Amino acid sequence: MLKRIHHAAIICSDYAVSKKFYVDQLGLRIIAENYRPARQSYKLDLALPDGGQIELFSFPEAPVRPSYPEARGLRHLAFVVDDIVLAKQELEEKGIPLEAIRVDEYTQRRFVFFADPDGLPLELYEA
Repeated sequence: MLKRIHHAAIICSDYAVSKKFYVDQLGLRIIAENYRPARQSYKLDLALPDGGQIELFSFPEAPVRPSYPEARGLRHLAFVVDDIVLAKQELEEKGIPLEAIRVDEYTQRRFVFFADPDGLPLELYEA
């Protein structure tokens, strides 16, 4: 029945900063950008190369999402990369701080965490 994830929705605190991060720094392609006056909210649809999408929203006075200690709900969003070292280097060259590369103890795959402008945990996972 379920085939794949279509999109993940993210609410940001500063639309311009988050748009720059996801488009200019992570390189996601804009599908559509709309301002919804009734909700005082932007909705930015972003494409991943595999057809998945991220919906970036802005809402006035959205509450802060607790991340640490880990809170219930979505823990993090992970992106597949071919070369973790190269991907980490490319993001660091764009000014994005990343943690040290680690190895998943069960799959033996390498991964690394970083955060978006609002502190949402993001992960690169080597395929």
